[in-house]
Amino acid sequence: MVQRRFSRESILALVVIASAISGCTSFRHTVPGYCVGDGYYDLRSDKEPINFLQLRQDPPEAYLLDERDTLGIYIEGVLGSKDEPPPVHFPEEGADTPPAIGFPMPIREDGTVSLPLVEPIDVRGLTLAQAERKIRGVYIQKKILRPDRDRIIVTLMRPRTYHVLVVREDEGLPANLGRNPQAFAQSLALQTMKRGMTHAVELRAYENDVLHALSETGGLPGNDALNEVIILRSAFTSSDERNEFQHAFNDPSNHEELLNRPHVMKIPLRVGPRDEVVQLSERDIILETGDIVFVRSRETEVFYTGGLLPGGQWPIPRDYDIDVLQAMAMAGSGLGSAAGTSDNSFRGQGAGAIFPATRALVLREICGEQIAIEVSLKRAMVDPAERILIQPGDFIVLEYRAHELALNIILSTFRFNAFLNQLN
Repeated sequence: MVQRRFSRESILALVVIASAISGCTSFRHTVPGYCVGDGYYDLRSDKEPINFLQLRQDPPEAYLLDERDTLGIYIEGVLGSKDEPPPVHFPEEGADTPPAIGFPMPIREDGTVSLPLVEPIDVRGLTLAQAERKIRGVYIQKKILRPDRDRIIVTLMRPRTYHVLVVREDEGLPANLGRNPQAFAQSLALQTMKRGMTHAVELRAYENDVLHALSETGGLPGNDALNEVIILRSAFTSSDERNEFQHAFNDPSNHEELLNRPHVMKIPLRVGPRDEVVQLSERDIILETGDIVFVRSRETEVFYTGGLLPGGQWPIPRDYDIDVLQAMAMAGSGLGSAAGTSDNSFRGQGAGAIFPATRALVLREICGEQIAIEVSLKRAMVDPAERILIQPGDFIVLEYRAHELALNIILSTFRFNAFLNQLN
């Protein structure tokens, strides 16, 4: 059997080829990592959540009547016979309202209730006790009721509700993904479980606010949602308009147009030192019929990996910052290379890799132009200034330096030569 050996000329040729291959990546603007400051960006870790009680209205001490409330009214001899007990209305199953006594009487759009034998009586803004006294006074003044003998009862049969839409793009997270952080991150970034569900909810009076709307549809926005809640005021006035909006929200290409309409309010959920102080009035967070509450996903807040790293798209955490080493760890790569030790966990290094790759490039677009930020993984282990923070849209490429690739090729060649010698 012929013994195979590599000449010095062959090894030199391999080194030249390796140098050419490793140096083929060239960028117009390349800066070292320690020269890139993070003061230009808002740090996620500096942002604090707002007091979520600001999203809830303060209910009054007593229920105040308004249009669309339905009263239960019993007026002895007028609404109901003196010889029969007043009717009792029990609430629907699951409702927390007490039983109502009397006949159903709705409060009309002008705030009045229409009763027999008298002119409509304005009860808007009154409590039940005040409305009962006012109605009794009208009937006594008209001499229809006797003050000491005839009974009158006013109760709340059905409180008014407000019909709103809640559109959420942060739902549908499978429970089993929580046990696999990498699968969760990859699925989140690829939007494999995004549903963009639209909920039509009925909110009772004094519960028609942003916090109750979110609670009725799954709770506060999750980690896959932007740190804001958007409210579209009076977005629809009929069922046809509601269906039209629902169809439009299912198409992400229509979002920007809809969110640029008048009467759109954005409420931040986390604020930083550079942001304005959030001061919300009850008028800002109270919802009326026809309003839409929109929770957007943050599918654009991702970074990408390639080169010797496993290729993929990964979500940036919403509430804290990650540096280049943490981003590489999220991508499923060991940090042995960063320490300058032998680590074969990087995809693409191959079984023969002895010297790890210590050069990472972070491709970032700034002011419409792409620059390459070079990060030395050896230096990043000891110098925090080298561990730049990852921004949305960054592309992390891990590659060998010229001497690392050359040495790996040379040593792999000798190892392969020794292996052939053993076969002979």
